[in-house]
Amino acid sequence: MEEIGFLGMGIMGKAMAMNLLRHGFKVSVWNRTLSKGFCDELKEHGASVGESPAAVIKKCKYTIGMLSDPAAALSVVFDKDGILEEICSGKGYIDMSTVDAETSSKISEAVKKKGGSFLEAPVSGSKKPAEDGQLVILSAGDKGLYDAILPAFDVLGKKSFFLGEVGNGAKMKLVVNMIMGSMMNAFSEGLVLADKSGLSPNTLLDVLDLAAIANPMFKMKGPSMIQNSYSPAFPLKHQQKDMRLALALGDENAISMPVAAAANEAFKKARSTGLGDLDFSAVYEIFKGTEPSA
Repeated sequence: MEEIGFLGMGIMGKAMAMNLLRHGFKVSVWNRTLSKGFCDELKEHGASVGESPAAVIKKCKYTIGMLSDPAAALSVVFDKDGILEEICSGKGYIDMSTVDAETSSKISEAVKKKGGSFLEAPVSGSKKPAEDGQLVILSAGDKGLYDAILPAFDVLGKKSFFLGEVGNGAKMKLVVNMIMGSMMNAFSEGLVLADKSGLSPNTLLDVLDLAAIANPMFKMKGPSMIQNSYSPAFPLKHQQKDMRLALALGDENAISMPVAAAANEAFKKARSTGLGDLDFSAVYEIFKGTEPSA
């Protein structure tokens, strides 16, 4: 397959780009903070490093973006040396960032106006699924671009969905992350309630794993939460951002979302106490009322 560009070497982007390299893809990467050596390990595995988003777009037929939030996603497109300076007919941009539908639509319109093709493709999954190629990819936009990039998606994810018009992928991802964030709050409350009631949190985990509500998130996060360990697979600040965007989507559709709103407040409180860069499971500390270990 053609060399693939990859913009954004954060927790997710770096793991995904590395996975492509390990499966024989040629990859050209860019990160805003090159000076901190974010791309060094990727270079050791054969990646080339572009000086700007525009340079990567110019070199590659297909370029993926995995940015932290809507502002960052818009910046790589519209800023100086951004995507729009080199995108043209025959080139495609795939934005895998978690953003709102309005942001995706704005990027799509700008890319198509330059003659390029656009696909939004946010993912469900965090660091470990990204490393293992087990993401769930939620695509929408140009079907031809989706078909062309599918060999890369097959390496990055265990399942890819094509959801139709631009905006549907963003909406689906926000719904998924809203449910996840709300579940994490309920899980945290349950762990605290068990502990304060004289029950073993570890036994609670065993019971949950055998119950109808058993799920991979509880199984994966529970043991580290009990140990007050929150190495970031999915930073709490990003989970709170997604809760905020999901609530805004609810406002647009006049949907009452009291559970998600309460969960968002807990994540906001966690951010205000300095937990934003830890894993989103660190919201547990808000319910415990104690200081976490990183």
